[in-house]
Amino acid sequence: MTKITFPTRTQRKAEATRLAIIEHAEALILEGGAVALTLEAVAERADVAVQTIYNRIGGRSALLMAVAERAFEENKAYMDAAYAAAGTPLERLQMAAKGYFRFAFERPNEFRLLADPPNEPEALTRVSELVRHQNSKMEAAIADGISDGSIDPNVDPYLATTSMWAAANGILSLMWRADSAPTSPELIEQLLAQWMTIVIKGLTSPRS
Repeated sequence: MTKITFPTRTQRKAEATRLAIIEHAEALILEGGAVALTLEAVAERADVAVQTIYNRIGGRSALLMAVAERAFEENKAYMDAAYAAAGTPLERLQMAAKGYFRFAFERPNEFRLLADPPNEPEALTRVSELVRHQNSKMEAAIADGISDGSIDPNVDPYLATTSMWAAANGILSLMWRADSAPTSPELIEQLLAQWMTIVIKGLTSPRS
C-alpha cells in the first residue's frame, strides 16, 4: 500500500512564502508595469530578503515567469471546465465565453496580466502559448458546428476565433483602461451580453 505523506511545517511555510512573493510581484507589475519589478522592491513588499526570492523562485526572469504561470493556471482551470461541458458547438462556445468572462471578473489581476502581459520575451511567449492553447479549442468547436450544419460554412474558424477573442478582451479592458470613463460591472455585463448575441447570430448557419 502506498504511504501517504504530507508536507512538513517547514515545507508549508516555504510554499506560503513563495506564493506571497509571486503575489507581491504581480501587484508591482500591475501598478507600474514590468519595469517596476525588481527583486529589491518585491523583497521589501514581501518583507523577505532578496536571497529568499532567489532560493524560492530564482532571479527576475524566473519571477516574471512564475507570475505568468500563475495567471496561466488560473485561466486554464476556468476554461477547461467550460470546454468539458456537454452541448452543441454553439452552446459550448457560449459556455466558454461565460467561463472567460467569469475568470475576468473573479480573477481580475490574473486576467489583466494575460490580456496585457509584461513586455518581456519569456512572459510574452508563455502568454502566447496560453492563447494558442485556448483558442485552438474554440476553433475546434466552430469546426464541429460547421460539420454538423449549425454554424455557417463560410465562417473561417481561425479568423472567427481571433476576432472573438480580441473583441472580448477589448470590452473587458474597459474595466481598467486609463483613457476611458469608469465603466460599471453592470455595464460591462450588458456589453458582453450584447456581444454574445451578435456573435451567435453571426456564426449561426442560415439553414438553422
